[in-house]
Amino acid sequence: MKLHRVFVLLSVLSLAVAPAWGVSKDMVQLQTQVQQLQQQMTAMQRSFDERMGVMKNLVEQDTDAVNKVANALTALQTALQKQQNEGGSKSDQLSGQIQSLNDTLDELKVRLGKVSKQLEDMQAAQQSLGAQQVQQQAEQQRLKDAPPPDVLYNNAVRDYNGGKNDLALQECSEYIKFYPNTDLAGNCYFYLGEIQFKQGNYDQATQSYDQVLQNFPSGNKAASAQLKKGFALVELGKKDEGVSELRKLIQRYPHSPEALQARERLRKLGVTTTARPS
Repeated sequence: MKLHRVFVLLSVLSLAVAPAWGVSKDMVQLQTQVQQLQQQMTAMQRSFDERMGVMKNLVEQDTDAVNKVANALTALQTALQKQQNEGGSKSDQLSGQIQSLNDTLDELKVRLGKVSKQLEDMQAAQQSLGAQQVQQQAEQQRLKDAPPPDVLYNNAVRDYNGGKNDLALQECSEYIKFYPNTDLAGNCYFYLGEIQFKQGNYDQATQSYDQVLQNFPSGNKAASAQLKKGFALVELGKKDEGVSELRKLIQRYPHSPEALQARERLRKLGVTTTARPS
C-alpha cells in the first residue's frame, strides 16, 4: 500500500507540473518533488532487483533440497524393499527413516510453495513498477510537448469567434487533452458543444454540454450549457427531456439571461415553465 501511495502521489504531482513557460516558485517546488520521487522510484527498483535475486536463490536452494530428499527417499524405499525381500532385521528402522524423510519432504514442498508465491508477487510488483515508470515518462513528455495553456485557449476562442470551426474544434480538443482539470476545460467543452450544435450534431452536442454540467457545475458556462442541452434534446425529438432540462435551468438560475431564453422556448413549445402537479 505504501508503494501504491507513492505511485499515486507521483502521478498527481506530474499532472500538476506545467511546462517550462512562466515557471513560478510553486512550480519549481513541484518539479523538484517529482524529481525526488523519481529518484525514490529508481532506488525502489534497485531494491526490488536485489530482493528478487535473494528470492530466486531461495527457490533454487529449496528446489535442490526437495530433489535431494526425494532421491534419498527413493533410495531408502528401494533398500526397505530389499530388506523385506531378504527378511532382514532393519526393516523397522528403515521404515522410520522413510517416514521422517516424507515429513521433511512435505515441509520443504510447503516452504517452496510459499517462496515461489513470494517471488511471483515480487515479479508482478516489479512489472507494475515498470509500467508506472513508462506511464510517468509518457505523461511528462506529453506535458512537455503541450502548447502553453493560455495561448492554446486564446487561439481556440479566437477561431471560434471567427467562425473557423474546424480549427476551433481541434484547439478545444487539444486543450481538453493537455489540461483536462482546469476551469477553462469546461469552457472548451461548451465551445465544442456549440460547434456541434451548429453542425446539427445534436447528440454529440448533448454529450459535450453534459461534460460541462457534470465536471464543471460551478463554471461560468454551466447555465448556458444546460440551456443548449435542453435545445439539443428538443431538436433530437426528445421533447419531454428537453422541457425537463429547461425547467431545471429556470429553477436553478431564475434571474439569468438563460432563464429568459428557456421561458421563451417553453412558451413556443406550448408548455408551462413548471410541471403541473399530477
